[in-house]
Amino acid sequence: MTLLKVENLTLEFDTDEGRITAINNISFELEPGEVMGLVGESGSGKSVTAKSLMKLNPENAVYGPDSRITLTLDDGDVDVLSLRTAREMKVVRGGAVSMIFQEPMASFAPAISIGDQMTEQLQIHTKMSLRAAKDVSIEMLNRVGISDAPARFNQFAFELSGGMRQRAMIAMALSTRPKLLIADEPTTALDVTIQAQVIDLMKDLVAEFGMGIIFITHDLGVIAQTADRVAVMYLGEIVETGTVRQIIRAPEHPYTKGLINALPNLDDLGAPLTPIAGDIPSPLERPPGCVFHTRCPQAIAGRCDTEIPAATDLGDGHSVSCIAVTPRGETPQ
Repeated sequence: MTLLKVENLTLEFDTDEGRITAINNISFELEPGEVMGLVGESGSGKSVTAKSLMKLNPENAVYGPDSRITLTLDDGDVDVLSLRTAREMKVVRGGAVSMIFQEPMASFAPAISIGDQMTEQLQIHTKMSLRAAKDVSIEMLNRVGISDAPARFNQFAFELSGGMRQRAMIAMALSTRPKLLIADEPTTALDVTIQAQVIDLMKDLVAEFGMGIIFITHDLGVIAQTADRVAVMYLGEIVETGTVRQIIRAPEHPYTKGLINALPNLDDLGAPLTPIAGDIPSPLERPPGCVFHTRCPQAIAGRCDTEIPAATDLGDGHSVSCIAVTPRGETPQ
């Protein structure tokens, strides 16, 4: 059974400079108990995609007419983009879906204690008593590595360090046992030992509850430890998808290769880093043809700047959108 199905998702924003495309016709699926890594540079559309799954984008967001997001729960399918009222939104905003945001300080109410916020959301989305909600909250704070959890439970967000706030947000997102967890750079503010604890906790919860996770990060090392499959995004488009081994060990798209080559080589610490040339274009100046052709070392003049590449199936669930890549055994045209 598919937990999440995203079909032809296109998202534009009406701005003073005109309508800009943030997400362009992307599709993917997520199974229960599966972890999908969403990777790419800042500005590639990862967070906008994640917020679309909970309809958290601002009011100037315009979804394409063919866009569809379907969440499959025990009591039936939920057409996410058709949800309108606050009551309807509860299922994707803290109920069956939870999200760990990049900025924990901006996500906690500063005048309400961490504990009150955690227990409130548990009582909204479950039938727990206040006592049970407090016990679950303290237990989850413990599980994400927060020391003296009962004391931290009564503190405010400004009293915690940045890393501790991030852990508290992770605990809050996980406490409702969501069917789908969206983790937007969840380990960025954490040191490596706490990163390992959080990653292990997520793996345990996937195994325990069959939770699906969309894990957004710049850190391919974290993706290698956590993800089952990976989708690589660039300028609002998915350019390559595959298993984590396919993407890390045998990338096919020039952009994916550039991300891998930009990582430090632990076998040769003196080797220079190899960044991807140029900068990601502004959505207001979206390139024609392949969106990556302005930075691509393999760009074919007259083709890549005019033709929109279709997704090529390389087999075993590995797909890439690049004119220069052909299915195995076929001769490039």
